[in-house]
Amino acid sequence: MQATSVELKRDCAAIAIPAGSATTLPAGSAVDITQTLGGSYTVHAAGGLFRIAAQDADALGLERPAESAAGAAGEANEQMVWDTLRTCFDPEIPVNIVDLGLVYDMQFAKLPAGGARVDVKMTLTAPGCGMGPSIAGDAQVKLLSLPGIEDARVEIVWDPPWHHSMITEAGRKILGLE
Repeated sequence: MQATSVELKRDCAAIAIPAGSATTLPAGSAVDITQTLGGSYTVHAAGGLFRIAAQDADALGLERPAESAAGAAGEANEQMVWDTLRTCFDPEIPVNIVDLGLVYDMQFAKLPAGGARVDVKMTLTAPGCGMGPSIAGDAQVKLLSLPGIEDARVEIVWDPPWHHSMITEAGRKILGLE
C-alpha cells in the first residue's frame, strides 16, 4: 500500500509502535497512513509509528470498516476461528499472524452448557516487541465476536523462538520472499 497523508480530525487514541505504549495524537496532526489491514491503521506521525484502532477511523476521515465475523450465521467452528485469526496483523508487517507463522497452537472446545472456548498460543517476531498485548488483544476481541464463542484466551509464548522459516508460502509471496 502506498502511504496516504491526512490530517487528524480529532484527538485520537493510539499505540506507539513498537513500544506498545498508549498515547493520544492531537487533532490537526499530519499523519501518513501506511497500513490498513485487519481493521486497524498504522500511521507515521511526528514521533514515529502508531496503531489506530478501527473505532477511531473517523479521526482519519475514514469510515469504520465493517465487522466481518461478527453476526455471522450459525455457530463458530474451527475454520471460522482460523479465518478470524487471519484478520489480525502485526502493524509493521503486511502479513496476518497465521501466515506470518506467529500462531503456534489453537484449541477449539465445545462447552458443556453450549457455546465454545478458544485457546490460542502465539508468539511475536521479536521478544522485545511491545505490541504483543495489542496484537493478542485484537485477536481475542475478534474471536469473542464470533457467534457462540463464550471464552477466548490468547497467550504470548516464546518457545520455540520465531524464525522467518515459519512464514507460510502465502506470507512469503506477500513479502516477496519467493
